[in-house]
Amino acid sequence: MDISPYTVNTEISDVINDPVFKGYGRLIFPVDRWYWSGDTLGELSLAWYSHIDPDKTVEIVNYLHDRALSGETVFYDIYTREEKRQDPAKADTGLFFFKGKAGAPFAVCNAGGGFAYVGAMQDSFPHALELSRMGYNAFALIYRPGAQTACEDLARAISFIFENAQELEVDTRCYSLWGGSAGGRMAAWLGSYGPEAFGGDRLPRPGTVIMQYTGHSTYTAEDPPTFVCAGERDGIANWRVMQRRLMLLSRLGIPTQFRHYPGLSHGFGLGTGTVAQGWINEAVAFWEEQM
Repeated sequence: MDISPYTVNTEISDVINDPVFKGYGRLIFPVDRWYWSGDTLGELSLAWYSHIDPDKTVEIVNYLHDRALSGETVFYDIYTREEKRQDPAKADTGLFFFKGKAGAPFAVCNAGGGFAYVGAMQDSFPHALELSRMGYNAFALIYRPGAQTACEDLARAISFIFENAQELEVDTRCYSLWGGSAGGRMAAWLGSYGPEAFGGDRLPRPGTVIMQYTGHSTYTAEDPPTFVCAGERDGIANWRVMQRRLMLLSRLGIPTQFRHYPGLSHGFGLGTGTVAQGWINEAVAFWEEQM
């Protein structure tokens, strides 16, 4: 029997306030209302994003609802109550867990939002859901705005996963970091410098970094293998910046793969119904080559 309650006509407020989410429903959508609009799931619009798929939005919230209702843990705090008391902004953080096969490697997906908000419904939840369906354990991070605090939260999240790997049933070898726009920068920075550089534990760097549509140009000789995709009509992040960065990584002997799509603008997410559709399969294959 289908127990999924949400449709494109469901009020977003009804999802946020659904008791099944036990207080974390508000983190499914950006906590700052300024960056999104629409009253229903089908009307959801996020600042700076294109090609939002209402059916995918409905699919994601139903996935979270059904698993929470069945007793699964779909959300984890990464900070203690005391840490959140000392810094109330940490109350707006956490990891949504899209569980794959027990013992499979994990990925952390980081949404963009200009370091002003977290556009998870377009830029990390869809990716995490697809990765879990491929058998991988995927987490979507809700982080504090700001480049430094976002990277600190990502470092803490990675440390949390490593510390609780047995309970979470994840393999920590060759984990991957994913991100679009600002989230892509987060993934790159943690790839370049590791969790310890941002206050996390002394842990291995990711085995692979997957980035979308960002103008990030810095790198190190120790960067992980990196996959990038971007649209050629991106008015926010020029795809050639990423192309140059990957060329430099390649010269250092670091495996790279680059995809750029004609006519596509910023924030296309999974790219469903566009020329980029299917890119996630290429990205996963690239990650698997590094394992």
